[in-house]
Amino acid sequence: MTGPTVGVEEEFLLLDPDTGANLPVADLVRAGLPGWAREHTREEFRRSMLEMVTPVCTGLGELTGHLERHREAAATAARAFGARLAAIGATPVREPDLDVPKGERYQLMPDRFGRIAAEPALCGMHVHVGVPDRELAVRVCGRLRVWMPLVQAMTANSPFFDGADTGHASWRAVQIQRWPSLGPTPVLADAAAYDALVAGLLESGAMIDSGMVFWYARLSGRYPTVEIRVGDVCLTARDAVAVAGLLRALVVTVSEEERAGAPMPDVPDPLVDAAHWRAAREGLEGDLFDLRTGRARPAWELVDDLVTAVTPALDRHGDLALVRDSLSALRASGTGAARQRALLRTTGTIAEALTSTHI
Repeated sequence: MTGPTVGVEEEFLLLDPDTGANLPVADLVRAGLPGWAREHTREEFRRSMLEMVTPVCTGLGELTGHLERHREAAATAARAFGARLAAIGATPVREPDLDVPKGERYQLMPDRFGRIAAEPALCGMHVHVGVPDRELAVRVCGRLRVWMPLVQAMTANSPFFDGADTGHASWRAVQIQRWPSLGPTPVLADAAAYDALVAGLLESGAMIDSGMVFWYARLSGRYPTVEIRVGDVCLTARDAVAVAGLLRALVVTVSEEERAGAPMPDVPDPLVDAAHWRAAREGLEGDLFDLRTGRARPAWELVDDLVTAVTPALDRHGDLALVRDSLSALRASGTGAARQRALLRTTGTIAEALTSTHI
């Protein structure tokens, strides 16, 4: 049975292969993409970033093919201009060029947000799952809150910043907290309440436009989807597909809970924030705070709980075997952050450890 549609946006860094510093060559790389790939790329806030966007997909096999082709095409174009395409969540060494693109929206950001808008590049993965009913989509976003720290931990892939190990598996998650419209999705009653809150944020000046709703799960402004944007860009396409498959099944599962009238999880915002901080710190290599029980537990126990919760949906969509195999590989190799740190211990330099992020 085919499940809801799914699509993925991936942001990548363009790095100097020798020093690991960011290279501001995104305009050249986009122009150097083959025509079919240029149709699936967008301009980003930093000139060292490249975003690739899949078409709307109905199955994980289709999604895998698009992600792999996009990564290969972008990596080839990057090499033509002396850069390496890196799947990593935060600027690992330095960002020499902090100029913003010429478009009006990007030009407004430094004036409005000051030093926050002068931070080095950050790269995430945004997963879209089709939910055409806006009323249902708002409630789904609220129900996803208790699982979002685990998704953050699974995708943790940014341990380095400013040439050093940050002590966090996802430094991107820490760095982006400065933006005033970012954080866990609020629990809202309906679409009218969602729209009223967005309007209030716009009136407050905390956002330039509705595209700056940076909640970890939100209603997409472009598509009839729930957009889950909590994760770092994944180190490999295989990791990305596993996360996308889990999230599609999770959206289906909580949609069924909402339709059945199951109680909405009631978790205080400070505990949600604390769970996200711990996820960014630990990745999957330690304990995480389980928002359902109020206890710290080994991260992989929570992964197993998530798989158990969504297994009926995974099985119904034919995704169960693929997701289980990919998670087994992730358990064996560790998160992207763990893999980078392992290479740092072997090589002794961050520039060499970053070779694990090159595509």
